[in-house]
Amino acid sequence: MSWLSEYYGYINLLAIAGAVATVVITAFVVTIYFKNIKSAKKSGELSTDSWDGIKEYKNPLPLGWAVSFLVLALWAIWYMFAPAGLPFAYPLGAYSQIGEYNAEVAAYNDKFTAQWQNADEATLKEMGESVFLVQCAPCHGLDKSGIGGKAADLTVWGTKEGIVNSVLQGSKGLGYSLGEMVPDTVEEESARLAADYVVKYVIGSQDPATATDAEIEAWIYCTSCHDNDGKGFEGGAPDLTTYGKAEFALEVLNRGKEGYIGSMPSFNDGRLTDIQKKAVSAYVLSAEQ
Repeated sequence: MSWLSEYYGYINLLAIAGAVATVVITAFVVTIYFKNIKSAKKSGELSTDSWDGIKEYKNPLPLGWAVSFLVLALWAIWYMFAPAGLPFAYPLGAYSQIGEYNAEVAAYNDKFTAQWQNADEATLKEMGESVFLVQCAPCHGLDKSGIGGKAADLTVWGTKEGIVNSVLQGSKGLGYSLGEMVPDTVEEESARLAADYVVKYVIGSQDPATATDAEIEAWIYCTSCHDNDGKGFEGGAPDLTTYGKAEFALEVLNRGKEGYIGSMPSFNDGRLTDIQKKAVSAYVLSAEQ
């Protein structure tokens, strides 16, 4: 790495030389202008604008200022974008601590993915519990119950009871184009009938033609956003056919959520690998506490 140390030594010397040159040039220009202040005579054309009786001369932009501005602009472009190896160019691909950190994280994530990509369900749940305790438990509680209603109760999330809660209490903050699901004023019995329809005919494989009139009537209120087949009009609302499955949990993790006590970030920003998100989903949807 001796060549790298030598290279950065030249960069440091260049920076010092630039600082010294800046001080010298500034002192020179200031000296000239102070002399002009003492000796210059009133001349030139005044502007028509007046500030409390004070007018300014229509002096042209000093040539030195114009040239300095242009030179510095060209220098900045050269310094940042000139290929590495050319004189006075900063190599964008050169070593940096941030670059080293990002490279190490990427290498570790690749190794992690290769090691656990075929993990079984038990391993995923165990891994997901560890991630949950760090990322999710501060809002959802160690037992996934939502800390007394402050966040979603994940012990029933993905179940029929979770659907009933969403109908009665609403669901907000997922950012779907058809808007938020507001709390409904229907009776709990109607909410349970709608949940029955979802579980049997949207998620399940039962024939919708066998649904009771009461179940169909309760489900009709949901179709304006979720469509007749429950798939949410191609992303306009949650796809209920995946409710209670890993796909649904991953959708929420990737979208993030504006909750009642704050924002759940989108975990699609790199803080979790795909396997870790899959593991959290497996743990959340499990019955383990």
